Formats: sequence, structure tokens, C-alpha cells
Amino acid sequence: MASMSSESAATILCTAKQTRFHVDAPNYRELDVTGLQILVTSDDKGSSSSAKSKSKTRSEGLEILSNAKLLLKEGQRYALVGRNGAGKSTLLRAVADKLIPGIPEGTRIALLQQSRLVDENDHGESADKNGQQQSVLQEVIDRATARDTVQQEIQFLTDDVDASDPYSPVRALRSLKHERLQKRLFRLDKDARLRSGARGMQARKALVAFEKVVAESDAMINQPGNEITPEILQAETQEAADMLAVLQIQIEPSRLAQIESKAKAILTGLGFSHDGMAKPITSMSGGWHMRAALAAALLQDADILILDEPTNFLDLLGIVWLQRYLQHLAKGDKPPTVVIVSHDRDFISVCTHLMILKDKQLAYFHGDLPTYEASQAERKLWLRKMKAAQDKQRAHMEKSIVQNMKAGKANDDTNKIRQAKSRQKKLDDRMGMQVNAKGHRFKLNGDLVGWHLTSREEIDMPPEERPVVITLPEPPDLRFPGSLLSLEDASFRYKPDLPLVFNGINLTVGMGDRIGILGLNGAGKSTLIKMLVEESRPSSGSVTTHPRLRLGYYSQHAVEAIKSIGREEPALTALGLLAREVDGEMKEGEIRGLLGELGLPGRIASDVPVRKLSGGQLVRCELARLLWRRPHCLVLDEVTTHFDYETATALRVALNSWEGAVVLVSHDRWFMRGAVEGNLDDDDDGDDDGEDAPPRRRVVYRLKGAQMVELENGVEDFENLMQKRVSKLLGGLRLFL
Repeated sequence: MASMSSESAATILCTAKQTRFHVDAPNYRELDVTGLQILVTSDDKGSSSSAKSKSKTRSEGLEILSNAKLLLKEGQRYALVGRNGAGKSTLLRAVADKLIPGIPEGTRIALLQQSRLVDENDHGESADKNGQQQSVLQEVIDRATARDTVQQEIQFLTDDVDASDPYSPVRALRSLKHERLQKRLFRLDKDARLRSGARGMQARKALVAFEKVVAESDAMINQPGNEITPEILQAETQEAADMLAVLQIQIEPSRLAQIESKAKAILTGLGFSHDGMAKPITSMSGGWHMRAALAAALLQDADILILDEPTNFLDLLGIVWLQRYLQHLAKGDKPPTVVIVSHDRDFISVCTHLMILKDKQLAYFHGDLPTYEASQAERKLWLRKMKAAQDKQRAHMEKSIVQNMKAGKANDDTNKIRQAKSRQKKLDDRMGMQVNAKGHRFKLNGDLVGWHLTSREEIDMPPEERPVVITLPEPPDLRFPGSLLSLEDASFRYKPDLPLVFNGINLTVGMGDRIGILGLNGAGKSTLIKMLVEESRPSSGSVTTHPRLRLGYYSQHAVEAIKSIGREEPALTALGLLAREVDGEMKEGEIRGLLGELGLPGRIASDVPVRKLSGGQLVRCELARLLWRRPHCLVLDEVTTHFDYETATALRVALNSWEGAVVLVSHDRWFMRGAVEGNLDDDDDGDDDGEDAPPRRRVVYRLKGAQMVELENGVEDFENLMQKRVSKLLGGLRLFL
């Protein structure tokens, strides 16, 4: 049975198969939805109730899933992987908003999305009852527990229960009950639209009946006092007092104190200081807003926890803390089912399963990403070998059939003709893999009972998906040797009366060097980079650059900068933006070629406005703006933030073998190990330059306390330090997990 959701607040249409005997599962931590179709449309017709409008909308929308299976098992952690634009975030929103038929209304779903906890222009919503802006801690607790709603209901009832008017408690009770009835009416209306057939008719009847209840409730609110009998007055006054007592239990000081202690522990793990928790939420930057939103999601008592790119604004300490937190959470009595989208391959190793979104289908794999990729590679190799053997055997059989038929007809030999026809039948009906599913010899009677009812298919080779490949242009000749960039005894402070951000830094970057810079947020990494690319000057010391240096600098704010350009020029495309920048130094075909190599081919480059490009596509656009100049040195500050894992892999490989120099700031351990340390194979700790490649200088530094120190074992040393600190931070949380 197909059902449909067309929420007016979203442009996501969902259908799924349900039997008329379907009963909502009592286990809210599991989902088992078959025949799932998700369609995204920007047309308001999606909310129309007519079948004709629904059909038209389906044909005009962008299909994300088609006849797919959504399967989540209790307590498991799923990494949702797929290329940029495949629809991962759309699927997560559909689950979180319960737009998918089969998700019980009572399921508690916590969702972290890439949006601010409080809109930067909406200060009233984050104010407390006295009009004061709420602190980060208060906002996180309110979002996670709905404490604010409960307190409002308590205040509403208290004011009227204590009023001198004897009818005030009754009116307050009826108003509050009416508000709750309206919320239930909304859920019933949604349920009626989600169902069809006999169950849909039953749901609509229930909706009509409940609409009458709501209408009667609305009329009761304004019932004159002289129409309320003494018995009703006494009963409803007592009911109001009882409801008030129940609400007060929900915000008992001991319970709230426990929630507040847990909230503080989570915020501390995510990098908030005690003073930071007390600051108004509206005063925080976007990155800290995202951390607060993550804290609110983790604090909720959820059945399903959905985290969309939770590491984007975390430093390595926060990333390691979140990994360990999720692992400890899984050891609890009733752990939530977790779904994570992340480009950070080291981070998603915390997941027990993969959920692969590809070709409008969902596939599942028990294990981690490297194991999955290895198994897929082995299967493709096995299929290619089997296909080659089958093709060879088919060619031999076809040749023998032709020869036997020719010899039989020439000599009027019926045995030859019968043999040729028998082989032709085998070729047509039973030609296929010569081994069964267990790898043993295929036996007709044992492995394909009833073979005569359906012909045996040939080996089905999966279509080769175009791999993501990033090609970096070779830098031009420098003509004379020398370092590309160098800092000599460089120090920096923002103002004379402020402490030094870093002091006495010495750094040299030569052709082919790979320099990694690690450090916690606030350590001064981006400040150091800006000084290196001469966007700011050192307070003391010097910065020297090669006179022929071509530098490519990717800022961590590059995506926001391009978005701003797109908003100012709504019709501007990636092709138009780059054509304007090259100013005639490249032909249109060359520009298209560069954009295509970076994953912006054809119409995406020329027809889609910049303002409509995804985060990953905007990163590609910015890389094109850097690479057309053929730089000698790339300075990259958090370049992988908006990438899918395949694109991050492609850039990691490209950077590793490129002839130019790379200075990389990143919290992504896996990316840093490959691009800087040269360890493209996670099982190989050696340098991957190759025998014939020139030797590279590979160094990883740590910024801390205004000093830059070389890490002897690179990323591994820094990660070990973070693990020790996380063990201390988790100590206070173990009571709550």
C-alpha cells in the first residue's frame, strides 16, 4: 500500500509500502520501511491532495530514492555515505520530520543539521521570561528538554489557579487542553495524509471525528460562567491543580540539576569553557552555534540520533571526544540508534554499519569503509574474471555449434545437428556462472531447481561509476632555486596590550615540501596562515617569498565568500565567475575543462547559478579559482569541510603526488596522513613517494601556547595527546551514560 507525505514546510515527497495489517512497532529505535521513494520538488503543487497533482509533481521532481529499503536496527551506528548531491541530507530530513510512512509518531528523533541553533536575527525567541538573552547552557537545556514549554504551562496554570476569580482555573485548564488538542489534531491530519486505502479511510474518519472534539473544546473555552455548574467547576478546578502538580514534577530541581550537570559535561567536551557556557547564545559565532546545536542533540533522550557533518566545526579534541562519547553511549541500557554523515573517515570508524546511498538505492554493509571498499574491489575483480571465462566459453560453444550444424547438413548427420541444437539450447537457457553462491561447481538440479521455467541470466557486471579524479596542474619553472615561503623569528599579536598569538616562529617552505599544521581551535593556525600568505603582517620578524612565486590560498571561509558573491549576482554561474577572473587568459573550452576535472562538468558549470551550488560544489569552484594560475604552492585551510569522502580521497591522492608545495591545516587525521605524511595506504606507515620520485620534506607541526613544535611521529603524536585529554573529560560523563 502506498502512502504519501507532502509537508508544506518542506518540498520532500515520500511514499512507501505498507500492508493494511501494519501496526506501529513498539520498538521506536528500529525502522523497517520497504518500497521507499523520496522525491524533492520546488513546486508548491506537492501539497495538493488530488491524485492528478501528485502524479504531475512526481514526474517533475528530483528522485532521491526509488523502491528502496530503509532498515535501522536498534542501538547500531550507521554511517550514511554517498557522493555530494546524492540526497543524504534530504533523506535525514525526511526521517527526522517523520515524512516517511512507517515511522511511528511517538519516535523521538534528535537531528543535528548545518544550521544555527538560534537565528542570528531572531533575538526574541532566545530570550527568557524576563526578556534577557538566554545563555548557551540555558538554550541547550531548553532545546533538549522542552523545559521552557513546561515552565510556560506551569506559569499559565499557576496564575489562574491562584486568581480570585473562581472560574479562572477552569478557563486556564480548558485553554491548555485545547492547545494540546490542536497539536494532536496536527498529528492526526498528517497521519490521514500518510495513509491510503482502508487504513487511510479509517484515519480520515478519525480526523473528522477529532475535528469535532477540537471545535467543541474551542467553544468550551469561552463558555459563560453562569452556564458552568458547581459540580463541573469543582471537578475542573481540581483537575487544573492535578495537572499543575504533574508539570511541576517534570521540572523537579533534582531532575533538572542532573540534566544541567550532563549538559555542562557535554559542552565542556565540545570545547566550551565555563564562561563560554554563560555567554548569550546570540553572541556566539557560527562555529560555536553548531557546537551548541550538537550539544542539544546529544542531551536529548532520543530513540534515533541523526548527526549531519557533526565534525565540521570541531577541532581534533572535540572530534575524538565525540567518538568516545558515542562509543560509551552504546554501552548504556537503551542506546539510541545513530545515523551519521561525515567526510571524516577516521571519525566514521565509530560506526558499526555502512548505509550506502547510490543509484537511488540504499545498500547496507556490516563493517567499516576500508573493508567495504576492499570487498567491492574483490567482487569486481572476481566478476571480471568470471565474465572473461564465460565470454571465452561462449565463443567456443558458438564456434562448435556453427561447425556441427555445417557438418551435419553437409553429411546429413542428424546426430551432429541434434548436438548443435542441444548446445544452442544450453547457450540460450542455462549459460551463466559455472560456480554457485558458495564458490562450488554449479549443478543444475541442486542449484537451479525449475531452471526450465526461467532462463539462467548471464553475469551481470555492475556499471562502472565514473571515479572522482582531481588533476592538479604542474607548476611552471621557477628559473632559479630558493625557498618559496619563509618566516623568520615571526611573532604576532592583535594589539600591543594583548598577549602574543605566537612568538618567534621559524618556518621554511620549499618546492615539493609537505607541511602540516595541527592545533586546537584558537591556537592561531589560521592567523599563522594569513601571515604566511601576507594577508597580515607579523608584529615582529619577517616573511619572505620567492620573487616568481605563484600562491594558491584556500581560506576556511572561502565557501561563505562565494555564497556572498552568488547572492549579490543571482544569475552568476561557476563558468561566468571563472571567466571573469581569468580575464581572457584562458579560452572557454579550457575553463570548462578545468571545471570538469574538478567535478563541475557541462551544465552544472554553465547553467546552475553559484547560489544554488552545494557546499562541495562551491569548494570545487574555489579550487578552480586557485588552480588556473598554476600555483607553485597551495596553502589549504580546512579544505575538506564540505567534501564527500570520495572527493576528499581524490584530492588526498592528487596532493600527495603533486610537484608543488603544500601547507595544510586540517582536523581530518586521515586526510593529513595521506596528503602530508604520504601514507595513502592506512596499513602502510612508510613514505609513498616511490623510488623514482624526488625526496620530499614531510613535517607536521603543532601550535600551542604561542609556540610551534615539530611532532616527531606527526599526526599520531597529536592524536595520542588528544586521547589522554578526552579520557579526563569523559570522567564526569560516565555517571550519565
